[in-house]
Amino acid sequence: MTAMPTSTIVTGLTKHYGQRRAVDDLSFELRAGRVTGFVGPNGAGKSTTLRMMVGLSRPDRGEARYDGVRYVDLAHPARTVGAVLDARCMHPGRTARNHLRATAALGDIPASRVDDVLADVGLESVADERAGGFSLGMRQRLALASALLGDPRVLLLDEPSNGLDPDGIRWLRNRLRSFADAGGTVFVSSHLIAELARFADDLVVVGAGRLIAAETVASVTSRTGTSLEDSLLEMTAASAAFASA
Repeated sequence: MTAMPTSTIVTGLTKHYGQRRAVDDLSFELRAGRVTGFVGPNGAGKSTTLRMMVGLSRPDRGEARYDGVRYVDLAHPARTVGAVLDARCMHPGRTARNHLRATAALGDIPASRVDDVLADVGLESVADERAGGFSLGMRQRLALASALLGDPRVLLLDEPSNGLDPDGIRWLRNRLRSFADAGGTVFVSSHLIAELARFADDLVVVGAGRLIAAETVASVTSRTGTSLEDSLLEMTAASAAFASA
């Protein structure tokens, strides 16, 4: 991992699609050395937020900065931020190795990193097989390998557990935890709240595009006296009721 720590600050992100406000003045800070879960119901604006954080969608207002620099202004983005926003974003006719080689070339990353990340995610035995024949879980691993190529300081992941079997979910949990323990910043959206509770330190909770809470997992559960899953259901339900009032 390259120089640390990294300050990741999102300020006032707002995005409209027609008359619908998908993200509404969203602000939060991600802390290095910690895993932050990004949670909320479907349609809460999580994917849109992540896309704006890496320049794939232009905000109507607001910004995300990494050590004070917008993603689009980073000299070598892949060396600061690694993102997995869609596990299907790979050519089905390419082998895993060739997909990573092409990704490395685009990001000005040494080709020697390819074998490193293939081993890291457990795909070295299928490195020369075409991605089109991979299961969803294998594609998730390949997408994470792409995100890790630049040895980034920040990981942004949108539902990375989709398609993983129980062993794969445990492997992902341990890998993300070790990334954070080494000083990295992890921001991960997930519907698997019980799993998230096992390794996340902090939470950003959204509903209807608005921030509901940004606090530690421990503070949420200690305040409510219930499981994290029940606590979040209560928080997002209250937000939905307020939004519709």
